Amino acid sequence: MTVLARLRRNRFVLVVLLLALLCGAGIALYLDERDTRQQTRELALPSTPDWVELDITAQDVSPTSLQLTLYVAPVPHGSLAESPDSPVFTRQVDITADSAASTHLRAGPGQTATPQPVQANLYDGTGTDYPFDRYRFAALFSATDSTGTAVPVGLVFADADPFFVVRPTSNPVGSGAAYLDARVSRARSTFILAWFMIAAMWALALAVMAGAEVLYRAGQGLVWPSLGWMAATLFALVGMRNAAPGSPPIGSLFDYVSFFWAEAIIATSLAVTVVAGFRVERRKRAAAEAAEAVAGP
Repeated sequence: MTVLARLRRNRFVLVVLLLALLCGAGIALYLDERDTRQQTRELALPSTPDWVELDITAQDVSPTSLQLTLYVAPVPHGSLAESPDSPVFTRQVDITADSAASTHLRAGPGQTATPQPVQANLYDGTGTDYPFDRYRFAALFSATDSTGTAVPVGLVFADADPFFVVRPTSNPVGSGAAYLDARVSRARSTFILAWFMIAAMWALALAVMAGAEVLYRAGQGLVWPSLGWMAATLFALVGMRNAAPGSPPIGSLFDYVSFFWAEAIIATSLAVTVVAGFRVERRKRAAAEAAEAVAGP
């Protein structure tokens, strides 16, 4: 086997190993994110036998309107349930959720409560910080039975929004109520894709600028395939920007870091290439006309 053939074989093996390493790293990152997100967390569970479990699922996070939706499903425990692990209530329980507004939920005797939406306000965050925007929200949950006696409340929290990670904490307050306080940030997959898009925008912009410099230094005229590629890249970046996960508002940090600069570089490179090419074409035309005049009829 020649040295050249050995090098080619080793290069093929290295490429296969690199691809396997990248795929393995991607699978490991996915498994880690799956195990750390969208998990159920038990928060401030009462020690008394008779209490109401509130299964809370957070989804539909909207930085634009600074709101998210909590779906709350009450589950009885102790004497409030018909039997152990039964979702059927033995007596009426009224639940109050105070966040963006007061929401009242009711579970009657012999009934199984269904999830009800509760609106919560996001605060302490700015949407234009995308993809580094972070928020907080809070909600107070309390319950009473048909006699007006306070019923202890426990929270079981789950995060179901694929674009955000919610990290909740809860503290019990007086009369068996529970206070939910949570931090909301972008998911890791959103960070990875946003950074990839930033790098891709800069790479495309610099590639167009390099192509424009080559055409300018070579004294080329209007090379239409190159001009078409530059113009296509200019408009392609608009579509790429609009495909950013989470639909960031225009004027976000994401735009000032990459999109605005990339568009400016590509548009300038395209304009300079057209102007320089137009001048070259005019000189060529003038030289051709002069040559025809000298040659005569």
